[in-house]
This record gives sequence, C-alpha cells and structure tokens, in this order.
Amino acid sequence: MRSNRILSLAALALMAVSPALLVAQTRLAGRVEGTHYVSPSGAYKIAIPVLPELGGKIVDTPDVVTFEDDFNVHASIACFKMDATQRWEQETRGRRDYLIWFFGNFVQADFQSRFVGSKVESAKFIPAMEGGALLCYNLLPGGTMFANRPSFSTTEEIFVAKRGNLLFLRDSHVYVLSIELAERALERRTYEKTVAEEDELLRKRLLELLGRMTFATTATPSN
Repeated sequence: MRSNRILSLAALALMAVSPALLVAQTRLAGRVEGTHYVSPSGAYKIAIPVLPELGGKIVDTPDVVTFEDDFNVHASIACFKMDATQRWEQETRGRRDYLIWFFGNFVQADFQSRFVGSKVESAKFIPAMEGGALLCYNLLPGGTMFANRPSFSTTEEIFVAKRGNLLFLRDSHVYVLSIELAERALERRTYEKTVAEEDELLRKRLLELLGRMTFATTATPSN
C-alpha cells in the first residue's frame, strides 16, 4: 500500500542510517552534478550541504536523501509524489490540517515506533512559507545520529535528541526536511541553550537547507 511505502521511506529519511551503509554505498538513485545533488525524480536539486574533506557522505533512495559528515551535520530531505488518495486528503482537509495529519501519521508515528517516549515538543504552521508550511520540533529518546562521534559522551541515562522538521507541498509532492540539533548531542555537559534558542537554531538551519534547493515544475528523472 502507498501509506506503508511512505512510512518505510520516512524511516530512511528521518531515522538512523548506519555509518557502514553510508561508507559502503557507491551508487546513488539520484545523481551528483558538480556541487549539486539531483533527486531521482528530477523534482528538485540542492547545493550539497556537506564537504568530502569533512567526511561528507550522501545516501539516498528514490524518495529520500540524507547528508552527513564526520562533525555536526545530519540532514535529510524526503520527497513523496502525492497519489490520488494523498491529493484527496489534502483537498478535503486543507493544507494546514493535511500537513499536520501527514506528520502525525507517517513521520511522528515512525519516530514513536523506533524511539520509546518520542513526542512533538511544539509545532507551528507558517502560511507565508511555500504556500503554507509546517514547522515541527520533536524530542527523540535514544534517537541521536551523533552517537558515533568521538565528542559524544555516553551516560547511563538515555540521551534525548531534538530534531526540527519542515513540511510543505510543491508540484504535487510532499517534502519533509529534517535536521538534528547537533549541539544538544555533542556539547552535553556544557550545553545551556534554552528551548527558544534551540528552536531558532533549527529554524534557521532548515531555512538554509530549503534555500539551497531549486525546484523543477516538470520533473526529469535521473538515469
């Protein structure tokens, strides 16, 4: 079913991608053109946000790409083509409620199944962004992507990661941009940011990631 496919791909986009997989994968579903990554469907391209010199890696599927480096970057972009059912849900619910429904049923539900105690900390609908976008912040116990970094200190208490997510629609596609707040995981003992400061950092980084993207009205699939 289409819903199950979205759920499994959301897991790739927003959950852990093992370092071994990142290192081992040599063939992309999309393609790299100079300093840009082009999605397999051709729906968008993005100026690559990681550098090879810093251990930058790209792993993707037909619908999801994840960018990671050896220091403080873990970002993903999911792009799902809306089928007839998804279009009906959007037309029936309206954009705001559709994005809330999509996030709750596919993205957050997958977080909760993988990381016990995961919850949405806050969410905001932004009418002026991309014709209406949903910005969500969630807390993920045991859900950090930075546990393999040398600066990550292990404690007996399960570490609660924080992730920012930006959802919007464009050209009959649902986009989910997601970034983990690296400082929360890597600074640990010296970490003193407030919730408002965390939200602002994630908001700026999500907008920066969005700003790197260029969208094509007529998609040209990658070979």
